[in-house]
Amino acid sequence: MAMITPNDAALQHGPRPLPLFLSMLWQQTENDPETRQFALQGLRRYQQVQRQPYTHPPPHFVAGERAAILHLSPDGPTRKAPVVLVASLVNPAHILDLGGGMSLGAYLAGRGHDVWLIDWGSPSPEDADMGLAGHVEKLLLPLIAQLDRPPIVLGYCLGGTLAIAAAQLCRARALAAIATPWDFSAYPDDSRGDIAALWAQHRGACEQLGMVPMEVMQSGFWKLDPARTIRKYAAYARFPEGSAAANAFVTVEDWANEGAPLTLQAGRDLFEKLYQANETASGHWRVGGEVISLDALHCPTLSVASTTDRIVPAGASPVLAEHLDLSLGHVGMIVSRRAPEMLWRPLSDWIARHEGGA
Repeated sequence: MAMITPNDAALQHGPRPLPLFLSMLWQQTENDPETRQFALQGLRRYQQVQRQPYTHPPPHFVAGERAAILHLSPDGPTRKAPVVLVASLVNPAHILDLGGGMSLGAYLAGRGHDVWLIDWGSPSPEDADMGLAGHVEKLLLPLIAQLDRPPIVLGYCLGGTLAIAAAQLCRARALAAIATPWDFSAYPDDSRGDIAALWAQHRGACEQLGMVPMEVMQSGFWKLDPARTIRKYAAYARFPEGSAAANAFVTVEDWANEGAPLTLQAGRDLFEKLYQANETASGHWRVGGEVISLDALHCPTLSVASTTDRIVPAGASPVLAEHLDLSLGHVGMIVSRRAPEMLWRPLSDWIARHEGGA
């Protein structure tokens, strides 16, 4: 069973794929030599900076078929509903449990919630036919079934899309979808065109490999907001050595450049069933033999979206019973210095209203 660990490619300490990053840098700074200079300085500094020792996952976990569910709270009896954090399939799950004071999971556990984190593990070539629905049916639901009571499910990004299906099928106690893509028609036309072109370019190679490398997904994210990608490296060059901002940049950027590949079918589903056909919002996405519908959710629900999110535009988020609107970026809403005030605390308060127990 593959646990959350840095992969070998991440140890190269550079944006993946680096040639595309450099090409994008040249295009974005063609008329801005100062930004180009600082971005290159930031890149070199990022590649050379001394990393902190990796913090291993907590010892208590329940292994499933490839995936596992990790217990982030201290062991002990509780009558509260378990809170299950579901990250995206793209990039590692520990974005929800980063160190350095940037861990949403640790924060929630510190406030007395019974917190669990899904680790999707790494697919093998034999998993090629496991699509997004299969990840819910074969990995997520069996792990949730190991818990002793119906959970509160918190999904982030694509993990939120999968969490919606799981919440419907396992009769969850409550559901929160954070920066979750649901209505793909809300993406700008040029963004959807870029994503379609990306899949057309790489589909043949992915079919030969039997999986979708994370570099394909990373390049797609860059194309959604290339200027911001360059600006953050230029800003990093100016951060004082050893400062909290510099350390946070390295931690988050290392996470962004890690990640297991997607199974081939999950990649097809993402590009063709979601981005192209919009099966989720149009009522055609089936999981476990059921059509997944927001109307079929019979539990308290919360949708969290950001007006400055370019990865998942606010309009693409599911319309649920309650909503929280932020002005933080896609990753910033989870790990930035403003995240505890703007998301973590309100989310904890919302959980407390629905978890029961004492």
